Amino acid sequence: MAIADPAVARPVPQAKSVVEGGKRWGEQFMLYVFVILPFLAFLAAVPVAWGWGLSWTDVILAVVFYYISGMGVTVGYHRYFTHGSFKAKRWLRIVMAAAGSMAIEGPVTRWVADHRRHHAFSDKDGDPHSPWRYGETLPALMKGLFWAHLGWLFDEFHTNREKYAPDLMGDRDIRKVNTLFPALLATSLVLPAAIGGLVSWSWTGLLSAFFWASLVRVFLLHHVTWSINSICHTIGERPFASRDKSANFWPLAILSFGESWHNMHHADPTAARHGVDKWQLDTSARLIWIFEKLGWVSDVRWPKPDRIAKLRVAG
Repeated sequence: MAIADPAVARPVPQAKSVVEGGKRWGEQFMLYVFVILPFLAFLAAVPVAWGWGLSWTDVILAVVFYYISGMGVTVGYHRYFTHGSFKAKRWLRIVMAAAGSMAIEGPVTRWVADHRRHHAFSDKDGDPHSPWRYGETLPALMKGLFWAHLGWLFDEFHTNREKYAPDLMGDRDIRKVNTLFPALLATSLVLPAAIGGLVSWSWTGLLSAFFWASLVRVFLLHHVTWSINSICHTIGERPFASRDKSANFWPLAILSFGESWHNMHHADPTAARHGVDKWQLDTSARLIWIFEKLGWVSDVRWPKPDRIAKLRVAG
Protein backbone atom coordinates (compact mmCIF):
# COMPACT_ATOMS: atom_id res chain seq x y z
CA MET A 1 0.00 0.00 0.00
CA ALA A 2 1.40 3.37 -1.00
CA ILE A 3 2.24 5.79 1.79
CA ALA A 4 1.17 9.37 1.28
CA ASP A 5 3.95 11.89 1.14
CA PRO A 6 3.61 13.90 4.39
CA ALA A 7 4.69 17.03 2.58
CA VAL A 8 1.73 16.63 0.24
CA ALA A 9 -0.81 15.28 2.72
CA ARG A 10 -0.28 17.91 5.40
CA PRO A 11 -2.60 20.91 4.90
CA VAL A 12 -0.82 24.17 4.33
CA PRO A 13 -1.64 26.66 7.11
CA GLN A 14 -3.34 29.74 5.81
CA ALA A 15 -2.16 33.19 6.87
CA LYS A 16 -4.72 34.94 9.03
CA SER A 17 -6.43 37.92 7.45
CA VAL A 18 -5.68 41.39 8.80
CA VAL A 19 -9.42 42.06 9.13
CA GLU A 20 -12.40 40.00 10.21
CA GLY A 21 -16.13 40.14 9.55
CA GLY A 22 -17.84 43.42 8.79
CA LYS A 23 -19.37 45.54 11.52
CA ARG A 24 -23.04 44.93 12.26
CA TRP A 25 -25.60 47.69 11.73
CA GLY A 26 -26.09 48.06 15.46
CA GLU A 27 -22.36 48.56 16.05
CA GLN A 28 -22.18 51.31 13.44
CA PHE A 29 -25.27 53.00 14.86
CA MET A 30 -23.83 53.02 18.39
CA LEU A 31 -20.56 54.41 17.06
CA TYR A 32 -22.44 57.35 15.58
CA VAL A 33 -24.32 57.85 18.86
CA PHE A 34 -21.17 57.91 21.01
CA VAL A 35 -19.27 60.14 18.61
CA ILE A 36 -22.03 62.63 17.81
CA LEU A 37 -23.83 62.89 21.18
CA PRO A 38 -20.77 63.96 23.25
CA PHE A 39 -19.85 66.36 20.42
CA LEU A 40 -23.27 68.00 20.59
CA ALA A 41 -22.89 68.23 24.36
CA PHE A 42 -19.54 69.94 23.93
CA LEU A 43 -21.04 72.47 21.48
CA ALA A 44 -23.70 73.23 24.07
CA ALA A 45 -21.16 73.55 26.90
CA VAL A 46 -20.43 77.27 26.54
CA PRO A 47 -24.01 78.59 26.42
CA VAL A 48 -25.05 76.16 29.16
CA ALA A 49 -22.18 77.26 31.41
CA TRP A 50 -23.00 80.87 30.68
CA GLY A 51 -26.61 80.32 31.63
CA TRP A 52 -26.43 78.39 34.88
CA GLY A 53 -22.80 77.63 35.55
CA LEU A 54 -20.61 74.72 36.39
CA SER A 55 -20.59 73.45 39.97
CA TRP A 56 -17.58 72.19 41.88
CA THR A 57 -19.31 68.82 42.07
CA ASP A 58 -19.40 68.69 38.27
CA VAL A 59 -15.72 69.64 38.05
CA ILE A 60 -14.60 67.06 40.61
CA LEU A 61 -16.68 64.29 39.05
CA ALA A 62 -15.46 65.13 35.55
CA VAL A 63 -11.81 65.13 36.66
CA VAL A 64 -12.14 61.89 38.65
CA PHE A 65 -13.90 59.97 35.89
CA TYR A 66 -11.58 61.43 33.24
CA TYR A 67 -8.61 60.21 35.28
CA ILE A 68 -10.02 56.73 35.96
CA SER A 69 -11.17 56.04 32.40
CA GLY A 70 -8.20 57.80 30.80
CA MET A 71 -5.64 55.90 32.87
CA GLY A 72 -7.59 52.74 32.10
CA VAL A 73 -6.77 53.38 28.45
CA THR A 74 -3.18 54.65 28.76
CA VAL A 75 -1.85 52.39 31.52
CA GLY A 76 -4.23 49.47 30.97
CA TYR A 77 -5.31 49.15 27.35
CA HIS A 78 -2.12 50.64 25.91
CA ARG A 79 1.00 50.10 27.98
CA TYR A 80 -0.09 46.87 29.67
CA PHE A 81 -2.45 44.92 27.43
CA THR A 82 -1.08 46.05 24.06
CA HIS A 83 2.65 46.29 24.73
CA GLY A 84 3.27 44.29 27.90
CA SER A 85 5.32 47.06 29.53
CA PHE A 86 4.91 45.37 32.92
CA LYS A 87 3.33 42.38 34.63
CA ALA A 88 0.32 42.89 36.88
CA LYS A 89 -1.56 40.97 39.54
CA ARG A 90 -4.75 39.35 38.34
CA TRP A 91 -7.11 41.70 40.20
CA LEU A 92 -5.32 44.74 38.81
CA ARG A 93 -5.52 43.37 35.25
CA ILE A 94 -9.30 43.10 35.63
CA VAL A 95 -9.56 46.58 37.15
CA MET A 96 -7.50 48.11 34.33
CA ALA A 97 -9.60 46.39 31.67
CA ALA A 98 -12.80 47.61 33.34
CA ALA A 99 -11.49 51.17 33.78
CA GLY A 100 -10.40 51.30 30.12
CA SER A 101 -13.85 50.11 29.07
CA MET A 102 -15.34 53.11 30.87
CA ALA A 103 -13.57 55.39 28.37
CA ILE A 104 -16.12 54.07 25.84
CA GLU A 105 -13.47 53.43 23.18
CA GLY A 106 -14.49 49.81 22.65
CA PRO A 107 -13.84 46.49 24.42
CA VAL A 108 -10.24 45.87 25.41
CA THR A 109 -9.61 43.07 22.89
CA ARG A 110 -10.78 45.17 19.93
CA TRP A 111 -8.79 48.21 21.09
CA VAL A 112 -5.62 46.15 21.51
CA ALA A 113 -6.03 44.42 18.14
CA ASP A 114 -6.38 47.79 16.39
CA HIS A 115 -3.35 49.23 18.14
CA ARG A 116 -1.10 46.24 17.53
CA ARG A 117 -2.07 46.38 13.87
CA HIS A 118 -1.21 50.10 13.90
CA HIS A 119 2.30 49.31 15.12
CA ALA A 120 2.71 46.48 12.62
CA PHE A 121 2.02 48.84 9.68
CA SER A 122 2.61 52.28 11.18
CA ASP A 123 2.10 54.95 8.49
CA LYS A 124 2.12 52.28 5.77
CA ASP A 125 -0.55 50.32 3.94
CA GLY A 126 -2.41 48.32 6.54
CA ASP A 127 -2.25 50.94 9.30
CA PRO A 128 -5.89 51.39 10.39
CA HIS A 129 -5.49 55.12 11.12
CA SER A 130 -2.49 56.75 9.46
CA PRO A 131 -2.96 60.43 8.50
CA TRP A 132 -0.65 59.77 5.52
CA ARG A 133 -3.15 57.31 4.03
CA TYR A 134 -3.99 59.50 1.02
CA GLY A 135 -0.57 61.03 0.31
CA GLU A 136 1.57 63.98 1.34
CA THR A 137 -0.03 66.91 -0.50
CA LEU A 138 -1.94 69.40 1.63
CA PRO A 139 -5.41 68.26 0.44
CA ALA A 140 -4.43 64.61 0.90
CA LEU A 141 -3.07 65.29 4.37
CA MET A 142 -6.18 67.19 5.45
CA LYS A 143 -8.28 64.24 4.32
CA GLY A 144 -5.87 61.88 6.06
CA LEU A 145 -6.03 63.83 9.31
CA PHE A 146 -9.80 63.45 9.40
CA TRP A 147 -9.45 59.74 8.66
CA ALA A 148 -6.82 59.22 11.38
CA HIS A 149 -8.75 61.22 13.93
CA LEU A 150 -12.26 59.95 13.40
CA GLY A 151 -13.02 58.41 10.00
CA TRP A 152 -11.27 55.09 10.62
CA LEU A 153 -13.73 54.26 13.40
CA PHE A 154 -16.42 53.77 10.77
CA ASP A 155 -14.38 51.42 8.60
CA GLU A 156 -16.53 48.53 7.41
CA PHE A 157 -14.30 45.82 8.86
CA HIS A 158 -12.88 44.97 12.27
CA THR A 159 -9.20 44.21 12.84
CA ASN A 160 -8.74 40.45 13.15
CA ARG A 161 -8.53 39.75 16.88
CA GLU A 162 -7.35 36.15 16.39
CA LYS A 163 -4.33 37.51 14.51
CA TYR A 164 -3.46 40.53 16.64
CA ALA A 165 -4.80 39.70 20.11
CA PRO A 166 -4.87 35.90 20.49
CA ASP A 167 -3.52 36.19 24.06
CA LEU A 168 -6.54 38.23 25.13
CA MET A 169 -8.97 36.08 23.16
CA GLY A 170 -7.81 33.11 25.23
CA ASP A 171 -7.93 34.94 28.57
CA ARG A 172 -11.06 34.01 30.55
CA ASP A 173 -10.98 37.17 32.68
CA ILE A 174 -10.65 39.46 29.69
CA ARG A 175 -13.38 37.65 27.78
CA LYS A 176 -15.66 38.29 30.76
CA VAL A 177 -14.77 42.00 30.85
CA ASN A 178 -15.46 42.17 27.10
CA THR A 179 -18.95 40.75 27.61
CA LEU A 180 -19.54 43.32 30.36
CA PHE A 181 -18.60 46.23 28.08
CA PRO A 182 -22.22 47.46 27.62
CA ALA A 183 -22.70 47.48 31.42
CA LEU A 184 -19.41 49.31 31.96
CA LEU A 185 -20.36 51.82 29.26
CA ALA A 186 -23.66 52.46 31.02
CA THR A 187 -21.86 52.78 34.37
CA SER A 188 -19.48 55.36 32.91
CA LEU A 189 -22.42 57.53 31.85
CA VAL A 190 -24.90 56.91 34.67
CA LEU A 191 -22.65 56.82 37.77
CA PRO A 192 -21.42 60.46 37.56
CA ALA A 193 -25.01 61.61 37.13
CA ALA A 194 -26.22 59.51 40.05
CA ILE A 195 -23.48 60.86 42.33
CA GLY A 196 -24.20 64.42 41.21
CA GLY A 197 -27.88 63.95 41.94
CA LEU A 198 -27.24 62.47 45.39
CA VAL A 199 -24.72 65.16 46.37
CA SER A 200 -27.08 68.00 45.34
CA TRP A 201 -30.23 66.01 46.14
CA SER A 202 -31.80 67.45 43.01
CA TRP A 203 -32.64 66.57 39.41
CA THR A 204 -30.74 69.68 38.34
CA GLY A 205 -27.57 68.34 39.95
CA LEU A 206 -28.12 64.97 38.29
CA LEU A 207 -28.56 66.47 34.84
CA SER A 208 -25.64 68.86 35.30
CA ALA A 209 -23.31 66.03 36.32
CA PHE A 210 -24.52 63.92 33.39
CA PHE A 211 -23.80 66.80 31.02
CA TRP A 212 -20.31 67.67 32.29
CA ALA A 213 -18.92 64.52 33.92
CA SER A 214 -20.45 62.06 31.45
CA LEU A 215 -20.98 63.60 28.00
CA VAL A 216 -18.40 66.42 27.92
CA ARG A 217 -15.84 64.26 29.74
CA VAL A 218 -16.25 61.45 27.20
CA PHE A 219 -16.00 63.94 24.32
CA LEU A 220 -12.76 65.39 25.64
CA LEU A 221 -11.17 62.01 26.38
CA HIS A 222 -12.14 60.65 22.96
CA HIS A 223 -10.64 63.57 21.07
CA VAL A 224 -7.46 63.53 23.13
CA THR A 225 -7.06 59.82 22.36
CA TRP A 226 -7.81 60.30 18.67
CA SER A 227 -5.37 63.22 18.52
CA ILE A 228 -2.55 60.79 19.28
CA ASN A 229 -3.48 59.01 16.03
CA SER A 230 -3.78 62.18 13.96
CA ILE A 231 -1.76 65.09 15.39
CA CYS A 232 1.05 62.97 16.85
CA HIS A 233 1.73 61.44 13.45
CA THR A 234 1.96 64.77 11.64
CA ILE A 235 3.04 67.62 13.95
CA GLY A 236 5.81 67.81 16.53
CA GLU A 237 9.40 66.87 17.21
CA ARG A 238 11.10 63.62 16.23
CA PRO A 239 14.16 63.29 18.48
CA PHE A 240 14.22 59.50 18.32
CA ALA A 241 14.72 57.11 15.42
CA SER A 242 11.52 55.35 14.37
CA ARG A 243 10.26 53.74 11.19
CA ASP A 244 7.30 56.07 10.81
CA LYS A 245 6.24 59.70 11.19
CA SER A 246 5.37 59.59 14.89
CA ALA A 247 6.14 62.81 16.76
CA ASN A 248 6.26 64.25 20.27
CA PHE A 249 3.58 66.92 20.72
CA TRP A 250 3.98 68.59 24.12
CA PRO A 251 0.66 70.52 24.33
CA LEU A 252 -1.22 67.22 24.75
CA ALA A 253 1.06 65.78 27.44
CA ILE A 254 -1.15 66.65 30.43
CA LEU A 255 -4.54 65.68 28.99
CA SER A 256 -3.14 62.49 27.41
CA PHE A 257 -1.31 61.42 30.60
CA GLY A 258 2.01 61.35 28.73
CA GLU A 259 0.84 59.54 25.60
CA SER A 260 1.74 62.46 23.33
CA TRP A 261 5.48 61.72 23.71
CA HIS A 262 4.61 59.51 20.77
CA ASN A 263 7.91 59.51 18.90
CA MET A 264 9.66 57.90 21.85
CA HIS A 265 6.85 55.37 22.13
CA HIS A 266 7.23 54.28 18.52
CA ALA A 267 11.01 54.17 18.87
CA ASP A 268 10.67 51.83 21.88
CA PRO A 269 7.06 50.52 22.03
CA THR A 270 7.38 48.30 25.11
CA ALA A 271 8.90 51.00 27.32
CA ALA A 272 6.72 51.82 30.33
CA ARG A 273 7.67 55.50 30.21
CA HIS A 274 7.20 57.63 27.08
CA GLY A 275 8.32 61.00 28.43
CA VAL A 276 11.97 60.09 29.01
CA ASP A 277 13.48 63.56 29.46
CA LYS A 278 13.27 65.14 32.92
CA TRP A 279 10.90 67.91 31.92
CA GLN A 280 8.51 65.61 30.03
CA LEU A 281 5.42 65.00 32.14
CA ASP A 282 4.21 61.39 31.95
CA THR A 283 1.61 60.72 34.63
CA SER A 284 0.87 57.24 33.23
CA ALA A 285 4.47 56.26 33.97
CA ARG A 286 4.16 57.77 37.44
CA LEU A 287 1.08 55.63 38.15
CA ILE A 288 2.94 52.51 36.99
CA TRP A 289 5.80 53.53 39.33
CA ILE A 290 3.33 53.78 42.22
CA PHE A 291 1.88 50.36 41.36
CA GLU A 292 5.42 48.96 41.35
CA LYS A 293 6.19 50.46 44.77
CA LEU A 294 2.97 48.94 46.14
CA GLY A 295 3.96 45.53 44.77
CA TRP A 296 1.00 45.35 42.41
CA VAL A 297 3.12 45.19 39.25
CA SER A 298 6.53 43.73 38.45
CA ASP A 299 9.07 43.39 35.63
CA VAL A 300 8.44 46.97 34.56
CA ARG A 301 10.28 47.79 31.35
CA TRP A 302 11.71 51.16 32.32
CA PRO A 303 13.80 52.66 29.48
CA LYS A 304 17.53 52.44 30.19
CA PRO A 305 19.77 55.51 29.65
CA ASP A 306 22.00 53.66 27.17
CA ARG A 307 18.92 52.51 25.23
CA ILE A 308 17.59 56.07 25.10
CA ALA A 309 20.96 57.40 23.93
CA LYS A 310 21.11 54.76 21.21
CA LEU A 311 17.66 55.68 19.92
CA ARG A 312 18.21 59.43 20.02
CA VAL A 313 18.86 61.05 16.64
CA ALA A 314 22.25 62.74 16.49
CA GLY A 315 22.16 66.54 16.35
